[in-house]
Amino acid sequence: MNTLLAQGIDVGDTGIATTAANAGYSTEAGSITGLIGSIIQVALGFVGFIVFAYILYAGFLWMTAGGNEENVTKAQTMLRNAIIGFIIVAAAYSIAYFVTSNIGAITAG
Repeated sequence: MNTLLAQGIDVGDTGIATTAANAGYSTEAGSITGLIGSIIQVALGFVGFIVFAYILYAGFLWMTAGGNEENVTKAQTMLRNAIIGFIIVAAAYSIAYFVTSNIGAITAG
């Protein structure tokens, strides 16, 4: 009969660190750049969700306007503002990603 004791198993590299690094997450424990990157990522993710909900609400208003020009105009304005907000969030994400990914090289000299 074969027995296996879990205490003596060495699983080696599971690939989690490699996967996290390829996905753009910092693998440095406790680094300030990792913390700042995480905070920015969460904040922009939340704002992106708000923009998505705003677009859905504007579409709902447009679909339920029933031919009322005032409601259609309101929905179009909301949709235009949501698209502008999406562009701003995408630009902020790309700038934040560029800065946080290059901050190590900048501080190292």
